[in-house]
Amino acid sequence: MSDYPFLSHEFLSALEETGCTTAATGWQPHHLGGDGRPFMPLYVKTHSYGEYVFDWAWANAYHRNGLAYYPKLVTAIPFSPITGPRLRPPAEQLDGKAAEALFAELRELAAATGASGWHLLFPDAATRMLFRDLGLLERSGVQFHWFNRGYRDFDDFLAACNARKRKMVRRERRRIAEQGLRVEMREGAEIDARLWSFFFRLYQHTYLKRSGMEGYLTEAFFQRLGATLADRLAMAVAYVDSAPIAAALYLHDADNLYGRYWGCVREYESLHFELCYYQGIEFAIRRGLGRFDAGAQGEHKIPRGFEPVETWSLHWIRHPEFAIAIADFIARERAYNLEYLEEARTLLPFRTGGD
Repeated sequence: MSDYPFLSHEFLSALEETGCTTAATGWQPHHLGGDGRPFMPLYVKTHSYGEYVFDWAWANAYHRNGLAYYPKLVTAIPFSPITGPRLRPPAEQLDGKAAEALFAELRELAAATGASGWHLLFPDAATRMLFRDLGLLERSGVQFHWFNRGYRDFDDFLAACNARKRKMVRRERRRIAEQGLRVEMREGAEIDARLWSFFFRLYQHTYLKRSGMEGYLTEAFFQRLGATLADRLAMAVAYVDSAPIAAALYLHDADNLYGRYWGCVREYESLHFELCYYQGIEFAIRRGLGRFDAGAQGEHKIPRGFEPVETWSLHWIRHPEFAIAIADFIARERAYNLEYLEEARTLLPFRTGGD
């Protein structure tokens, strides 16, 4: 996955140089490696926002016992709950000695900064395997991803679904035109500076509506992304006549599509499903991409063909007694997650027999 966009210099430097990941925002970059050594993104965090692996309860437990949970060290793609590689070169090209060297450097940095531990969020399978022999705690989570089973087109995908879900999806897609909306998928340089400005306003509006804050990212970040990563970007845009009224942003590599942010100037029936799911599915089929990761949470994705998958994070906790307590919490949480995964799989829309 060498073209994974979120680990690229262009993506990470855009975050830093446009003021999104700085000491002031609580995401102080302290990347490891370079100069011939494996590179791993690393941040000194003074809060837990923008991570999507929730550890507020751990922080509160530290606080109740008169201990400091922050700062902590985090290896993640900021503001992006997206599974993928966390090393350059990728973990497949490294061995246990490289992992041990990185871990030793992390422990030294934790001692120097007073960090309570290190957290590796949403690693791919190879990264997880590389580090799992170091005694780290493994925490599971659940997301919903769409998988391309060699579909020829969107109708071919629908043919794999049962009749009731096919009708639901077709009805939702039909409602877009019935409301006077037109949708285009723009790619790369087709997303011009004016459209990026419009998209940034949507992004701010979405965050204000959900959380009362304007979001983590700046307009300069989105403009920078459009200038430096154009070949890995796509944007589904909805119009009324010639005026854009909603948009959803995607990034992609050779194998995967990643849905990131969306927003609208007003609500339309089924518009979120069209821009954030159905346009992405069509794009993935057209490009021959094997997986579509549409972001965190969202049980409403299941009837639209997104399958439950287990995600992972790895954790090193410096305090030995808290490490034991957190390990117990993680074990109980995983038992719940496994039950949830099995139950979610029973709700998938795919045909199982005579339908």
